[in-house]
Amino acid sequence: MSATADHAEERTNPAARLGFEPGQVVQEIGYDDDVDQDLREGIETVTGQDLVDEDYDDVCDVVLLWFRDEDGDLTDALVDAIGLVDEGGHILLLTPKTGRDGYVEPSDINEAAQTAGLSQTKSINAGKDWAGSRLVTPKAGKR
Repeated sequence: MSATADHAEERTNPAARLGFEPGQVVQEIGYDDDVDQDLREGIETVTGQDLVDEDYDDVCDVVLLWFRDEDGDLTDALVDAIGLVDEGGHILLLTPKTGRDGYVEPSDINEAAQTAGLSQTKSINAGKDWAGSRLVTPKAGKR
């Protein structure tokens, strides 16, 4: 694929822009009927694999965590997700954008990530209704 084609895919496929790579195993947690289907399909296109669900019993490269304010304790969800990610992997936390049902304050995300021992490496626009935060363990963040 040419550099121009790579850039075109990044514009049309949000998963490419979010750093997903071919061959990655992506475990999805928090799926509901409000998730961004285009993003999910884009991730599967980039990785070349179906997303695995909460019942997957091995470690993965990325945890895709859809989280809404009413979903419970974010720190607990992040701690649980850490155990699912292979060393060097990361968590992509997706929360509803400002003004949407289930919106989570950025300060709450930052506090929960720090309490769970994670560092936020970047915030991203993950779709029409969802914002994303890329979270890594400190060891993975220093690589």
